[in-house]
Amino acid sequence: MNDQDAPALFGTLRNPIPEDAEPGWLFTGDGVQLRYARFGAKSLPVQGTVCIFPGRGEFIEKYFETVEDLRQRNFSVAVLEWRGQGLSDRPLRKRAKGHVNHFSAYEDDLVSFMDKIVLPDCPPPYYAIAHSMGGNIVLRALARRTWFSRVVTTSPMVRLMPRAVPWTLVRGLIEFASLIGLQSFFVPGGTSRPMELSSFASNLLTSDPERLERNAEILRKEASLGLGSPTVGWLAAAFQAMAELRRMQFPRPLKAPVLMLAAGRDKIVSAKAIHILGLDMPTAREVTIDGARHEILQERDELREQFWAAFDAFVPGVPASPQPARRSSTVS
Repeated sequence: MNDQDAPALFGTLRNPIPEDAEPGWLFTGDGVQLRYARFGAKSLPVQGTVCIFPGRGEFIEKYFETVEDLRQRNFSVAVLEWRGQGLSDRPLRKRAKGHVNHFSAYEDDLVSFMDKIVLPDCPPPYYAIAHSMGGNIVLRALARRTWFSRVVTTSPMVRLMPRAVPWTLVRGLIEFASLIGLQSFFVPGGTSRPMELSSFASNLLTSDPERLERNAEILRKEASLGLGSPTVGWLAAAFQAMAELRRMQFPRPLKAPVLMLAAGRDKIVSAKAIHILGLDMPTAREVTIDGARHEILQERDELREQFWAAFDAFVPGVPASPQPARRSSTVS
């Protein structure tokens, strides 16, 4: 870590900062500054630490509700913001562009976070919740790393959902655009507007209008947290990372048991591809939450409760009784 003042966390009336929050900065091996936050368990005995690895474009504040759910289960929690999003360093002058040259950079973020923050300062054993892009990064790292006792992924980025134009054609065009120097351009049709600011009718993230509006409120309070569409370079790197994950040889078990949760109404990543990958992994289980859109942890209460039922059955050391506090349906 550096000796700068701790970064801010941004709470709202509907999304308060959890108690015992300790935000901080860390530097990766290649000099990138990342924001993270740790949160203490609600009470003793502490059951270990759950590390949360967000998806593309996400920021720590989106996970305050999940952090509180885990604290109620007597877990300590640590959340990382990947390079290029949230308040972590961004590689391009135009901050709204989501860019990376290769997903190996994200693995450097993961290693730095675990080695500098989690292993020295957080109580073991260690578990992970990894969403979408974060799921891709963590699953590929599990072929070599042994940090976690168990890993839960939500909508892991195995393959993108089919579109009108075949992805094989899109990938060829994107890779060609990268070769001729267009890596830092938005993907065709890209915009600076974060997905969290989509109208409810057009959003692909959640079927819960309250949670979508809650996340939009965060960005209206602190616009610097938001991220727009990916760049050509990011999409080229994502295609490569997804292909690498699907090519991995799973007769050799991963370094931790894995629970993969697919969203039945996902329009961003393919639930079918997640199911197929789960069948190939001898140490994995795959569950589909029918009715959920891409961001399962930002979904309606009845769908989130299915997530927590699966989590509690899979992650050891959880007390039998606690239930996450249900939100009031009243908008403050």
